[in-house]
Amino acid sequence: MRFSRLTSLRVVTGIVLIALASVSPIPGQQPKSGGQPPASAYSHETRAMASGQKAKITGSIVRRDADTFTVRDNQNLDTVVLLTDQTSVKSKGGFFRFGKNYDVTNLVSGLPVEVEGIGNREGQLVADKVRFESSDLKMAKLVDKRVGPIEEANQRLAGQVDELGEVSKLAREDAGRANERISSLDDYTVQDSTTIHFKVNSAVITPDQQRMLDELAQKATATKGYVIEIKGYADSTGDPARNRVLSQQRADAVVRYLSDNHDIPLRRMITPFGYGEVRPVADNSSAQGRQQNRRVEVKVLISRGINASRS
Repeated sequence: MRFSRLTSLRVVTGIVLIALASVSPIPGQQPKSGGQPPASAYSHETRAMASGQKAKITGSIVRRDADTFTVRDNQNLDTVVLLTDQTSVKSKGGFFRFGKNYDVTNLVSGLPVEVEGIGNREGQLVADKVRFESSDLKMAKLVDKRVGPIEEANQRLAGQVDELGEVSKLAREDAGRANERISSLDDYTVQDSTTIHFKVNSAVITPDQQRMLDELAQKATATKGYVIEIKGYADSTGDPARNRVLSQQRADAVVRYLSDNHDIPLRRMITPFGYGEVRPVADNSSAQGRQQNRRVEVKVLISRGINASRS
């Protein structure tokens, strides 16, 4: 499937800059006199919405949290958007102006969006509507699949600071954003995790696996500010395209189970995605190995800030 060059550029640029900005500066490195200010100076101004103020904002998602996401507009102003059970998330309509409904789990970092809502007492924009181009969503997910979660990207980028410095320099020239210190899933730590395994060519969660999800959900719902990361996989048997679909169905099955049986809001489940047969944890040449690869990895993440306040 082809995407327009503009669509690819704006989505890829947004996500690459998020990854670049999350890399810590070299310890002890100080800016030269008259040069760049320290990283703390790059924090963006957050727009405080007046209570009851109706607004429509356009920009890209730069952060996802438990019940909110942050949109940065073309003036580099951040707006914190609050999701509710009534928030309508849809793609923009085509010729007949009918868009497709989406779960809030599809609101991923780097996605260009339009948000309509009303301000609350906390200065947030309570979202009534979130709209985006379906092609932008496809590209954002494609990039997410290729680069992996933010925390994994940070690990791969460690030790490549020199190269990133050059890329950062180019990004500043092209987009003027390379020094943004954007917080994303790297602001979270893993509180708990479990792995759900599936039978061959199946996305059905067995009773034993359901009990594992029940235990994880009970721990999650007893915690403030949690989000749940869900990643589906398949073994290498059969067609790779079919395996990608099957891995997505497995991830969706976990989302559905947690939502239906534990009332976990969809907005707290971050980017459930099917990776197909990539990233195996065992050898696919054996039946035991393939069984381990037919899985969904579920992680409960909590804010580092919450962790710090408890210590």
